[in-house]
Amino acid sequence: MTPEQVQLVRLSFTKIMAVKMDAARCFYDRLFAIAPEVRPMFSNDIESQARKLMDTLAIAIGSLRDPSLLNRVLDGLAARHVGYGVRDEHYTKVGEALIWTLEKSLGDDFTPQVKSAWTSLYAAIATQMRGAARPKAASA
Repeated sequence: MTPEQVQLVRLSFTKIMAVKMDAARCFYDRLFAIAPEVRPMFSNDIESQARKLMDTLAIAIGSLRDPSLLNRVLDGLAARHVGYGVRDEHYTKVGEALIWTLEKSLGDDFTPQVKSAWTSLYAAIATQMRGAARPKAASA
């Protein structure tokens, strides 16, 4: 990601944090609508899951300037997700739900540049997590 993209992600995430629980619930509603097969992977406590999602995003975005730290965080997250039954193809649906949620939550502030920045970020996150999950999935 470029420094400009990092800045756009950080600024837009600040706006998302102002409505973080609404945005997180919106994300899960969308995810379960486009990928109903993932619903059983989640507890019935979506409020708790929503908080975890926003906390994880905050950590990831806070680590953008330290790629090695971000990769360690993502590797750990990927390992946990293998245990939940997450498969490679789920990352695409999560990305779709994330971008959709950002568009709905940010409204006019979701410019093409902001979309591009978030798309780049999610692509990097998904690539790292997929790579970290493959050895775990093979040995699970």
